[in-house]
Amino acid sequence: MDKIFKQDTKFLTNGKKPEETCALSDLPKEGVIGLYFSAHWCPPCRGFTPKLAEAYKSIRAAGKALEIVFVSSDKDDKAFLEYFAEQPWLALPFAERDLKAKLSKKYKVSG
Repeated sequence: MDKIFKQDTKFLTNGKKPEETCALSDLPKEGVIGLYFSAHWCPPCRGFTPKLAEAYKSIRAAGKALEIVFVSSDKDDKAFLEYFAEQPWLALPFAERDLKAKLSKKYKVSG
């Protein structure tokens, strides 16, 4: 992950309390870290998110090292926070639009 994010990158840990963050160094050194590109306005995403959340919770409850970082394609911070509040994983802050654009380009994500 340190090849994708800067060491000082902060991630939101709770959509209901957007002031709570963690650093890149707080993420697991082993296991899987996935990037979840999604948006509040995307109907297929809205249908998939609860299924991914269920799998995420199940995998973590089984003691497996998994973290997901939500990378939002929402139109504004309000929609981002509303959608992130439904998610159990971390998020790249909405204000990190330049980093979001770089990630979208790197992984060929549109929307």
